This record gives sequence, C-alpha cells and structure tokens, in this order.
Amino acid sequence: MKYHSENILPIGGVGDISPSWNQFRAPLLAGISTVLLAAGITFLMRHFRIGLTPSNSSCAEGFYRLIEAPIRRGDLVAACISTNAAHDGLTRGYLSKGDCSGGAEPVLKVIGGLHGDEVDVEEGWVAVNGKRLANSATVTRDSVGRLLTHVMWGKRRVASEEVWLFGLNNRRSWDSRYFGPIPLRAIRGVAEPLLTW
Repeated sequence: MKYHSENILPIGGVGDISPSWNQFRAPLLAGISTVLLAAGITFLMRHFRIGLTPSNSSCAEGFYRLIEAPIRRGDLVAACISTNAAHDGLTRGYLSKGDCSGGAEPVLKVIGGLHGDEVDVEEGWVAVNGKRLANSATVTRDSVGRLLTHVMWGKRRVASEEVWLFGLNNRRSWDSRYFGPIPLRAIRGVAEPLLTW
C-alpha cells in the first residue's frame, strides 16, 4: 500500500516544543488572581481595621470600619491605651506595634463605663452602676503564667474625660481591669463590623 505525503497530517508528539495557549493559561490566571487578591487585601487593611490580635478578644475576628459616632456604653471602639500600658502590652506580646503613643496598636474593646458611672472592681467580679458584668473576674496570671497587676479593688466614679474598656467575652481579656481607665480623647472611633468570622 502506498501513501501519498499530501494525505499525512503532522501531529504534535513528544518532541513537539512549540508552546500553546493552554500551557500558559492556568499559570497566568493563577498569577493574575494572586495579584488581585493581594491588592484587595492591602486595600481592606489600609481602609478598615482588622481585628486579629490577642488584644482584640472583645470582638470577633474580621474587618471593621471606624466611624465617628457618639460614644455609648456597650459600643465596640478602637482606642489607644496609655504609654506605660502600651509598653507592658508590647513587652508581654499582648499588642503588636502600631501608631499609638508608646508604639502600640489600638485595642478593640467595649465601652463599659462612662462619665458619672460607678465602676466597682472586685477580685471575683466587676460591676457598673451596681450591675455585675458576666465573665468579669480579674485573673492573677496571664495565659503563660506571668503575674498580672490590676487596678485597686473597690468602687470609683468615672471622671468626665475618661472611659473604662472591657473585653468580657474572653475571661483573659487585657482591659481596664488591669490598665485602668483611658482618656476619652484616646478613642479613635466606633468599630462597625463589615465581615466577621
């Protein structure tokens, strides 16, 4: 049987090294997707507060937007703590570096006491205006066994330009039970959840 060369079509085999679109499509799309995802995350982190640090035990992890709003008891806020407390928080690993005084990040905590409120800190509980707060017992050691200092036991009236912050959904939250009240001006804004998990 004779074959005519014009009837034989060449088929790419093992030795065929010519690139095709299909060989590059998957890696190219993966690369573009990675760049877009990284750009999106960078945008979100620059424009929204992300609560993923140990100091943020008073809220779910996720993305939060800071808004200017009147401060009320029960609001989740971003705030800078005192320089001394920030130094302690950084040294112990409770806080990451940030742009607050003392070089620490802001904390996300719940407003527990406002001007005129009576805050009572006792060994087994905290009460605001006579109402005991759940999960508010002060602990003597942190999660790795180091001694924790706390505010003096007893009742005090919240001054006009200060607030008390709590993170009582986690009994190990480092908050005003330990570092005391903070100035009202240290609050950066009310944290409004956008996406939490």
